Amino acid sequence: MATQRKVPLRKCTGCGEMKEKRELVRVVRSKEGEVSLDLVGKKPGRGAYICKNAECLKLARKAKRIERALSCTISPQLYDMMEKEIEND
Repeated sequence: MATQRKVPLRKCTGCGEMKEKRELVRVVRSKEGEVSLDLVGKKPGRGAYICKNAECLKLARKAKRIERALSCTISPQLYDMMEKEIEND
């Protein structure tokens, strides 16, 4: 008999909904303080999750939720780059 594996859930910092980890994109802050998108979910560092749509990123950006989750400031250029990457995904 096959056992049901537990699906990891994470909360989107934009809309606040709990979703499956694989449906979300991870934003990572490395030890050096560098912030980047982690599309494979394997990069080391502090992470925050966001839905794969630009609307959630806009909500998170407006309320500075990603910055709060990662305990750092994020430049507008980095937000623009993340938005492009999410749209291209």
